[in-house]
Amino acid sequence: MTVHPSAPDIVPDSEHRGLVARLPQPLRDYAMLARLDRPIGWWLLFWPCTWGLFLAGGAARWDLVLWLLLGAIAMRGAGCVYNDVVDADLDRQVARTAVRPVANGRVSKKAAWAWLLLLCLIGLVVLLQLRWQAQVVALGSLALVAAYPFMKRITGWPQAWLGLVFTWGAPVAWVEVAGFDRLGPLGLLYAGSWAWCMGYDTIYVLQDREDDALIGIGSSALSFGRHVKAGVGGLYGFALLCWAAAFWLVRPDVLALLALVPVALHLGWQVLTLVTDDGGNALARFRANRMAGLLMAAACLVVGTA
Repeated sequence: MTVHPSAPDIVPDSEHRGLVARLPQPLRDYAMLARLDRPIGWWLLFWPCTWGLFLAGGAARWDLVLWLLLGAIAMRGAGCVYNDVVDADLDRQVARTAVRPVANGRVSKKAAWAWLLLLCLIGLVVLLQLRWQAQVVALGSLALVAAYPFMKRITGWPQAWLGLVFTWGAPVAWVEVAGFDRLGPLGLLYAGSWAWCMGYDTIYVLQDREDDALIGIGSSALSFGRHVKAGVGGLYGFALLCWAAAFWLVRPDVLALLALVPVALHLGWQVLTLVTDDGGNALARFRANRMAGLLMAAACLVVGTA
């Protein structure tokens, strides 16, 4: 593991709190492998699902909301397991991730693949609740997911790829409600969601800049250099513009745009208060996007049901 003088300030990758902390060590390792100790990830995967659902006019589909939440939990877990198997060699060299169960050898790669299969089976149950058009769209994400762990090895902007992957729930939910009609608003919603994801994950990887630079892997936090705050601000601004345009296509009314004001204020607060060399500050701003996602869901609900 690479150790730096600032290592004590690095935010740990996992938190042993709540129900996960009460599990026996073997079960705890599998829970950690699926990041069940860090629910922020599934919230960030889930919220774009609700945006597509609500903006397409599916506000009455609360049964689907619960299915999508289950799918987000299972598939985020599956994605993390896959990522840890592929990245085990790199994780051992980064202070924050060296304690991950596969990286430190507590869970074998064979056992991790079995756990991944079980999580995918849960995802399959969710997939079968959707109409066939939405199923096709959902399956279209598999190639993006499979390629993501390798992006940091070949590009300085892996967060751009993550933005494609982690917001795929928006088109899935939209197609479930509206089919392939009205794709203009969907395209804008997805483009904005991509920028939002790239912005918040740039904040997240600020924690790893020193280690990433030493082992030679890319991240947008490194690529932006001294302009991280401006980069995140630009991404968030682009997201808001895309979302405003999507709202306008759904409901051409200036009042509809006011629904985005709370989202804009929250994202602005993140950028203005971000301290790029403080891992704790960055992690808190990253986690704050759970609230940003909720505010955006409320805005889509208002506009989609008006």
